[in-house]
Amino acid sequence: MYAVIETGGKQYHVEVGTELAVELLDVEPGQEIILDRVLLVADGDEAAIGRPLVAGAVVSATVLRADRADKVISFKYKPKARRRVKKGHRQEQTILRITDVTLNGKSAAATEELAAEARKTERERLAEAAATQAAADAALAATLATKAAAAEAAETPADATKKPARSRAARTDEPAAKAGEAHRQGGQDRRARREGGEAGSRREAAARRPRAAKKED
Repeated sequence: MYAVIETGGKQYHVEVGTELAVELLDVEPGQEIILDRVLLVADGDEAAIGRPLVAGAVVSATVLRADRADKVISFKYKPKARRRVKKGHRQEQTILRITDVTLNGKSAAATEELAAEARKTERERLAEAAATQAAADAALAATLATKAAAAEAAETPADATKKPARSRAARTDEPAAKAGEAHRQGGQDRRARREGGEAGSRREAAARRPRAAKKED
């Protein structure tokens, strides 16, 4: 629900909770006032238009403080006469907060309160549902952790028979170790072949010597 009011010769569009600056009123801060010059009241699709005022419509407001508007500069001059006049002015204002808009006994503040209570109830319901879901998720996580621990404990004996995992350094040095072993094995094979060749040569020489002796005889 909103209304259009008139005060200080100006018109303002207001709702519950609206803060507005109006022309200076003879009131004190914190005072409750009634603005009865209501030109229009609209509630949803229904609207009441005053001729000039809406009968039975009242707007309530609370006085917040007295203030002054931004400075307005007035500058006048006359060309070729060396006349320059500069003046500043700050208009006195009263700051109001709209607390209620009433039309034929229907209060916009009461309607807003009911809507706020409904929103609060909905938030509380959602918070309760979220807490329940969080508790269920925590219970499920605890159950899964227990099952995982039991499975790990059951697999521990079988894992004990497995070969110990090689470290990264051992895996890195494995090709070099294999190459060294191959080199040593190749050296041993060459040495064995060389020794075998020398032994065969000696046997052949020994076998040839007797035949040569027989020929001499």
